[in-house]
Amino acid sequence: MKRLSLYWKCQLAGWSAASLYWAYTGWRGQGFLWSLGILYFISDVVLYILLTHTYRNMVLRQGWHRLSLRQLLPRIIPADLLLGVLFMITTIGKIYLLREWVTGFVPPFPVFFEENWLAVLMAGLRLMTIWVLAYHLYHYAQREITIAKENARLEVISKEAQLNSLSAQLNPHFFFNSLNNIKSLIIENPMAARRAVDLLADLLRSSLYGRDKMLVTLGEEMDLVKDYLELEKLRLEERLEAQLSIDETLLDQQVPRLCIQTLVENAIKHGGGTIVIEISRKGECIAVRVQNPGKLDTGKSSTGLGLKNLRERMQLQYPGQGVFAINEHSNGIILATLLIPCV
Repeated sequence: MKRLSLYWKCQLAGWSAASLYWAYTGWRGQGFLWSLGILYFISDVVLYILLTHTYRNMVLRQGWHRLSLRQLLPRIIPADLLLGVLFMITTIGKIYLLREWVTGFVPPFPVFFEENWLAVLMAGLRLMTIWVLAYHLYHYAQREITIAKENARLEVISKEAQLNSLSAQLNPHFFFNSLNNIKSLIIENPMAARRAVDLLADLLRSSLYGRDKMLVTLGEEMDLVKDYLELEKLRLEERLEAQLSIDETLLDQQVPRLCIQTLVENAIKHGGGTIVIEISRKGECIAVRVQNPGKLDTGKSSTGLGLKNLRERMQLQYPGQGVFAINEHSNGIILATLLIPCV
């Protein structure tokens, strides 16, 4: 069976509660008739649901539920007054007819109307105001929630597009540098050039198969870094040394693709010498430290394509959490640091 919607549950529960309250106040008075009380309860629920549901249908047809509060107020104020008047007419007519039918004794209708219309009208205005405000505030809240969800979805899509765009920049930049390295080896050391081609083939394979992935495991990233270091070692020979210290318990953690390779590439390009790579756990983050001897050229080292790309990816991937910094220390050491939240 089809389940009742929230709207109908609220309609039935709200008007049933109001009718039960009116029946209770009548029961506490004198001359209460159960037959009349039951008829009042049933007619209250049916008639007032019919009245408010008619208003709801009119709202949906006119598109009032899509209006702003400023546009809505001039419409719902007269509508609320009209509902109050219809409530009064419905209530007085219902009470008069049911009393006449059950008891057979009622005063003339003009007298009955004169005695009750004002109190019933005030009660109707109060009840209809509550109902109308509750209905429109619910729709307003739902609309705001929907807008917030849509904005969040668009923001996610936008971030994914930016990340994909940044990721697409990495391969040409990375392989252009690698090909330049091999070019310099072909004449000087053909055997080393052959090994470099093999390494580049491995790098191409791993990169092409994983180019759609924005995150890789730390183990996969370090395999690529080691191949890149070997490739650079063939070119620079004894001018390049690498020291690696890695917490192996972190190898399954996810990191941005080519993040450490970018730091290593920058260290070799702007410093060379002994490259020290340390990867450890720091609280709930992976701490990556890449240091090399040299001087930091703030005009180039910190704003090159690779580092600029990495900084933007960290901000997009880990807003307010990921950290990327590169600094020059007084002892002639350049230190690049990444803090990557553990997933």
